[in-house]
Amino acid sequence: MKKGIHPKYHKSTITCACGNVIETYSTRPSFSIEICSACHPYFTGKQKFVDTAGRVERFMKKYGDKYKKGENK
Repeated sequence: MKKGIHPKYHKSTITCACGNVIETYSTRPSFSIEICSACHPYFTGKQKFVDTAGRVERFMKKYGDKYKKGENK
């Protein structure tokens, strides 16, 4: 391996929006995420809507009446 071209690899803290904290190793010291394995619907088995930047509201505003009436079929 060449010296001086590889990034530093150190202990990292990952913080989820649900409050879960994960300790691991990474090239970044710490960062936050929106969904982790503790709150993701696939792992928990519970249905949960995750709205990113108001996408659900924008969809309902644009297509809400058509979607409710069944005109989208």
